[in-house]
Amino acid sequence: MSSAELARYGIRVNVVAPGFVETPLDRELRIREGLAVFSERTPMRRSATIDEVANVFLFLASDESSYVNGSTITVDGRHLANASEF
Repeated sequence: MSSAELARYGIRVNVVAPGFVETPLDRELRIREGLAVFSERTPMRRSATIDEVANVFLFLASDESSYVNGSTITVDGRHLANASEF
């Protein structure tokens, strides 16, 4: 079923699409694999924090997002849209 079909039952369907998230594992992999360049291609020049991504989920679970349905929220500091420009 789609988000439109589920809406009549009070069910909202949304997607959170995080980009790079700063975690101990992420930090280790970036150092080992030399992947620091990815944050350089992000306009915000850094990875997201775990809390920044979690806050999007909290928003979607709250009453403040009661009319948000069928949406994809990208939490990547604009990395994907900007990466092709480098």
